[in-house]
Amino acid sequence: MNKKDLRKKYKELRQQLSEAEVEEKSLAIANRLLQSDFTLNGRQVWDNTYFHLYITIEEHKEIDTEFILQILAGKDKEIVVAKSNFETLEMTNYLLTDNTKFQKNGYNIYEPVDGIEVPHSKIDVVFVPLLAYDKKGNRVGYGKGFYDKFLSKCREDVIKIGLSFFEPEEVVEDVNETDIRLDYCVTPISVYDFQL
Repeated sequence: MNKKDLRKKYKELRQQLSEAEVEEKSLAIANRLLQSDFTLNGRQVWDNTYFHLYITIEEHKEIDTEFILQILAGKDKEIVVAKSNFETLEMTNYLLTDNTKFQKNGYNIYEPVDGIEVPHSKIDVVFVPLLAYDKKGNRVGYGKGFYDKFLSKCREDVIKIGLSFFEPEEVVEDVNETDIRLDYCVTPISVYDFQL
């Protein structure tokens, strides 16, 4: 399927989930993540320090990342959250602290107002939002290109972990050169490793 059709299909599939299902599946993803032993270039995921985590957009029935936030906080990790610029399609990354103030932007996304900026080069692990993905780790997002642009500026060895309620499609037909593949994807029942 192409990206347009995949976006439509998975937006509809998500909307069919009840609030209880979203919570149950989000918790299952967090548990699977906690039990997994991800490595990239010999680096184990939990040995890293800076973890980039997106804030859930509830009305899109995204995975509730609050559970992952609790895991990271429990492991004393530095958590990084982003503020999006819809004119440049770039994200500015801020360290999440007790003093971080959030507000909703024009797209109803909670974002940090300001704070301690974290350079792209510092980030070790990125949890990547997506609508769909295939068996090679190609992902389909909302189509603005924020994450591809952001990931292209991160270190080459940054660990990219997708989160999905659903299993992969066979193939995303219209992959671009600028699309950045995932290293892993975690679902409520599986962990996919795309480095193989």
